[in-house]
Amino acid sequence: MKIAIATDSTSGIRPQEAERLGVRVLPMPVTIDGREYLETVDLEHDFFFQKQAQGAEITTSQPAPGTLTEMWDELLGNHDGVLYIPMTSGLSSSYATAATLAEDYGGRVMVADAKRISVPLWQAVTDALTLVKKGLPLADICRRLEEKALCASIYITTATLEFLKKGGRITPAAAAIGTVLNLKPVLQIQGGQVDAYAKVRGIKQAVEKMFAALDQDLATRFAGKEVHIFAAYSGEPEFGREWQDQVARHYPELIRCDPLALNICCHTGPGAMGVGCAEFET
Repeated sequence: MKIAIATDSTSGIRPQEAERLGVRVLPMPVTIDGREYLETVDLEHDFFFQKQAQGAEITTSQPAPGTLTEMWDELLGNHDGVLYIPMTSGLSSSYATAATLAEDYGGRVMVADAKRISVPLWQAVTDALTLVKKGLPLADICRRLEEKALCASIYITTATLEFLKKGGRITPAAAAIGTVLNLKPVLQIQGGQVDAYAKVRGIKQAVEKMFAALDQDLATRFAGKEVHIFAAYSGEPEFGREWQDQVARHYPELIRCDPLALNICCHTGPGAMGVGCAEFET
């Protein structure tokens, strides 16, 4: 079978890389002060963070069903099947909507819940491409990605609690106390949902806590496994380069450091830093 691989922009795959990989990336909608934008189409990082700093009302949503089926129909024009890998079902209803729509395609479109977002989702996409090259059938590739969904780990901290408060992740009272005490949350994403891992004083301790947590994962859950180590950030490119250098000093085998998708930055604000790992197909 000739199989097309598609994902959404929470994977962090930009248009140039998508073209190089041969995958289709569906832009996620972001609404700013009542106007809807599409990441990588008419919404760029500088404009987004400028509006966020100005206190604009920013919300996210899933792609319109018609946009999704139009993409599938186009891909099926020159492919036997389509595997769509959206952001984790733990953070959005995008997967549930896509899975329901795929039922009308008689098995030619399958939707994998890889339970990932950002660089781990990128890893799932590249794993799917590897499995396509091996000649696996569409259903087997989908099953393989879901079986390996939990074989990833990510830790993230934010520079401010403001946007976690806006997104309902923490209460206004907790945000106020945390700001006064300079508390930084360390969050973990394992299994597709965001959970609290620790609270520490200051960003330096937050980074140390993330490195220690990932070190523990590598020594236990992923011991003896082939994994890729990656990083992510939100904000200016210079901030990203500094974070990449810091992570690379601790993990020389770092393979990439991506800017977080703006759909995610709505909830983290600028200055977020993440580090993680994922097993990969060879």
